[in-house]
Amino acid sequence: MITIGLTGGIASGKSTVAEALKALGAVVIDADRLGHRVYEPGSPGFQKIVNAFGHDVVAADGTINRRVLGGKVFGDP
Repeated sequence: MITIGLTGGIASGKSTVAEALKALGAVVIDADRLGHRVYEPGSPGFQKIVNAFGHDVVAADGTINRRVLGGKVFGDP
Protein backbone atom coordinates (compact mmCIF):
# COMPACT_ATOMS: atom_id res chain seq x y z
CA MET A 1 0.00 0.00 0.00
CA ILE A 2 1.22 3.50 -0.83
CA THR A 3 0.65 6.24 1.73
CA ILE A 4 0.43 9.87 0.63
CA GLY A 5 0.21 12.87 2.93
CA LEU A 6 -1.28 16.07 1.53
CA THR A 7 -0.15 19.31 3.11
CA GLY A 8 -0.34 22.93 2.10
CA GLY A 9 -1.69 26.32 2.97
CA ILE A 10 -5.27 27.52 2.85
CA ALA A 11 -6.83 27.23 -0.62
CA SER A 12 -3.81 25.39 -2.02
CA GLY A 13 -5.85 22.55 -3.53
CA LYS A 14 -5.56 19.85 -0.87
CA SER A 15 -9.27 19.04 -0.94
CA THR A 16 -9.34 18.97 -4.73
CA VAL A 17 -6.45 16.51 -4.86
CA ALA A 18 -7.99 14.41 -2.08
CA GLU A 19 -11.30 14.21 -3.96
CA ALA A 20 -9.49 13.22 -7.17
CA LEU A 21 -7.61 10.47 -5.33
CA LYS A 22 -10.84 9.32 -3.69
CA ALA A 23 -12.50 9.09 -7.11
CA LEU A 24 -9.64 6.80 -8.15
CA GLY A 25 -10.37 4.50 -5.20
CA ALA A 26 -8.00 5.84 -2.58
CA VAL A 27 -8.94 5.83 1.09
CA VAL A 28 -8.88 9.44 2.27
CA ILE A 29 -8.55 10.40 5.93
CA ASP A 30 -9.28 14.08 6.58
CA ALA A 31 -7.39 15.11 9.72
CA ASP A 32 -9.29 18.42 9.91
CA ARG A 33 -12.63 16.61 10.10
CA LEU A 34 -11.32 14.20 12.70
CA GLY A 35 -9.96 17.08 14.74
CA HIS A 36 -13.27 18.94 14.64
CA ARG A 37 -15.13 15.84 15.83
CA VAL A 38 -13.00 15.83 18.98
CA TYR A 39 -14.72 18.98 20.22
CA GLU A 40 -18.28 18.60 18.94
CA PRO A 41 -20.94 19.83 21.39
CA GLY A 42 -21.59 17.23 24.06
CA SER A 43 -18.21 15.56 23.68
CA PRO A 44 -15.61 15.35 26.46
CA GLY A 45 -13.27 17.45 24.31
CA PHE A 46 -15.87 20.22 24.03
CA GLN A 47 -16.20 20.46 27.81
CA LYS A 48 -12.43 20.40 28.31
CA ILE A 49 -12.01 23.31 25.88
CA VAL A 50 -14.75 25.33 27.61
CA ASN A 51 -13.23 24.58 31.02
CA ALA A 52 -9.76 25.61 29.87
CA PHE A 53 -10.61 28.70 27.80
CA GLY A 54 -13.93 29.97 29.11
CA HIS A 55 -17.51 29.97 27.91
CA ASP A 56 -16.88 32.83 25.48
CA VAL A 57 -15.35 30.29 23.07
CA VAL A 58 -18.86 28.88 22.58
CA ALA A 59 -20.67 30.38 19.57
CA ALA A 60 -24.36 31.29 19.51
CA ASP A 61 -25.14 27.98 17.79
CA GLY A 62 -23.51 26.02 20.62
CA THR A 63 -20.37 25.00 18.74
CA ILE A 64 -16.81 26.05 19.50
CA ASN A 65 -16.03 29.40 17.88
CA ARG A 66 -12.70 28.48 16.31
CA ARG A 67 -11.76 32.11 15.66
CA VAL A 68 -12.21 33.05 19.34
CA LEU A 69 -10.46 29.87 20.47
CA GLY A 70 -7.59 30.54 18.07
CA GLY A 71 -7.19 34.05 19.44
CA LYS A 72 -6.86 32.64 22.94
CA VAL A 73 -4.53 29.82 21.94
CA PHE A 74 -2.25 31.79 19.63
CA GLY A 75 -2.62 35.32 21.04
CA ASP A 76 -0.20 37.07 23.33
CA PRO A 77 -0.45 35.96 26.98
